[in-house]
Amino acid sequence: MNEKEYEAQLLSTPYPKQDPYGALSIPVYHALAYEFETVEEMEAAFCGRTDEHTYSRITNPTVQHFEERVKKATGAYGVTALNSGMAAISNTLITLAWSGSNLITSRHLFGNTYSFFVNTLNAFGMEVRFCDLTNPKEVAETIDEKTCGLFLEIITNPQMEVADLAELSEVAHDRGVPLIADTTIIPFPVFRAIDFGVDIEVVASTKYISGGATSLGGLIIDYGRFHQYRTPALQAFMGTTQSPFHTRLRKEVHRNLGAYMTPEVAYQQSLGLETLQLRFERQAVACKELAEKLQTLPEVKAVNYTGLKDNPFYEVSKKQFGDYPGAMLTFDLESREECYRFMNKLKLIRRATNLFDNRSLIIHPASTIFGSFTAAQREAMNVKETTIRLSVGLENVDSLFDDICQALV
Repeated sequence: MNEKEYEAQLLSTPYPKQDPYGALSIPVYHALAYEFETVEEMEAAFCGRTDEHTYSRITNPTVQHFEERVKKATGAYGVTALNSGMAAISNTLITLAWSGSNLITSRHLFGNTYSFFVNTLNAFGMEVRFCDLTNPKEVAETIDEKTCGLFLEIITNPQMEVADLAELSEVAHDRGVPLIADTTIIPFPVFRAIDFGVDIEVVASTKYISGGATSLGGLIIDYGRFHQYRTPALQAFMGTTQSPFHTRLRKEVHRNLGAYMTPEVAYQQSLGLETLQLRFERQAVACKELAEKLQTLPEVKAVNYTGLKDNPFYEVSKKQFGDYPGAMLTFDLESREECYRFMNKLKLIRRATNLFDNRSLIIHPASTIFGSFTAAQREAMNVKETTIRLSVGLENVDSLFDDICQALV
């Protein structure tokens, strides 16, 4: 889908029902429960024979319209909106996994994702197998009959590693395993996960989509193209729909876990969708320019951005994400102490967590996101004491660079 098609699909997604007042933006339906004309209609809705809403923990008109807009924009089979990116990851894995199953992934993961896999899922009898996802042969050798999925971040945070998705997809599908990708770092108007064999996409819509840190949310985007999951939990739904995964997620898991997106958030993020591509282009272009400028500073020991030609992942990154692979970069200074001194002197760039806010945000990952991990764990995850993560916002690039330069002195 090109830029014009994306915009047309996004801006022309019809409401499920005609708004009586002709509102151009979907109203925020704060309703919890919904009334029916007859008991028979109520029964049909509760038993899934109609698409009428019954209870807003399960579906809500405002949230449903947001899901439909994402579905139209991505070409997905189904979209589920939840209340955080971690909710999207947890709902996905709980839908696929079973006691005794295993998940294949990398140690190069966001801190909470790693903790969820290693600690939370392990308590329910699921094994996590770590391997080098840039080595398809190693991945193939790690998968067995109990593997429920292959999970990765398309650009890891903060290591900035990029695996070849098409190669991983081939390996996974040959063995009946779905490829699950956290694509938060590159939004779907720019990166079409389906073109690289991704089966299930998880997104922290808190980031780019929210429109500048307005709200917390997550998305599960299911492309419905892979039907041979060996997961025992999906067996009851095999052959009944195009996507057993989506059916179990919607009919059981998401309604039982209770993490559905709220209507207020869906409204805010629907508005964010309308400016998503414009904001991403400005932020990503600025990020690449800033990365190039940082390379000229003697105080900066290394710059990690996969859009730089000397980056080890440049070729695979360009193939998958184009010339501007996101609005996040990392760079290294001499020591942890120097990182602290530098960050404390910044005047324009904000010391805060989150990514892809309208404001530029900076953080020292080793002492914050990974602060509760042991030194040995951080070393295994390649999280360095000297690394700083920068999320580039909408400010002028020269102003951001000037702020960095004055803080390095």
